[in-house]
Amino acid sequence: MHQITVDSLFDGKHTIAADIFSGLTYPYEALPKISDFIRKLGESLPEERFEKRGEDVWIAKTAIVAPTASITGPAIIDEGAEIRHCAFIRGSAVVGKEAVVGNSTELKNVILFDNVQVPHYNYVGDSILGYKSHMGAGSITSNVKSDKTLVEINVEGRRVKTGLKKMGAVLGDCVEVGCGSVLNPGSIIGPGTNIYPLSMVRGYIPPRSIYKKQGEVAARRDKH
Repeated sequence: MHQITVDSLFDGKHTIAADIFSGLTYPYEALPKISDFIRKLGESLPEERFEKRGEDVWIAKTAIVAPTASITGPAIIDEGAEIRHCAFIRGSAVVGKEAVVGNSTELKNVILFDNVQVPHYNYVGDSILGYKSHMGAGSITSNVKSDKTLVEINVEGRRVKTGLKKMGAVLGDCVEVGCGSVLNPGSIIGPGTNIYPLSMVRGYIPPRSIYKKQGEVAARRDKH
């Protein structure tokens, strides 16, 4: 299952949380570790660059946080990030450098790599979003199956057991998710892939693809 390994999906240079993936094969294995990882990393952050605000919340001094935003620890907001009006960070969240968490967006148990954008009415829970990935307005991750059974990932016809009751989506680097899309539990999107607006996605989507609808996935033809 090399398609869904950490190394296949991300460039680890683009997150303050890179060490959480050390020794792991699949990125979703990091999800139960996020809370404790943040607390440990937060205590080591340099005071000249980060300020501790409240219980287990570390915010870079260059980050912009709207006064109406709600941030519950443990959380780390990295340098240059922007937390906009009425953003709701429920805890266990790493927000990367220059990332944008927008109006009424809700985060819970997530890692956002650097330059991620979740700028308008997004819900991102129990998920990992790679470098420069972007979720269009109103797109969300669904993190619990309707029958409450453990999440499995469909990888090209094979079922991969995660052992997790809660898992949203894993987006590789430079993924674009169209407005109004729903990423079902256990969705893993390969790097450089585009998801059409209003899509309902489940399972593994290969890198550098265009996802039009279930069963219709085309290879990208990039202009040079």
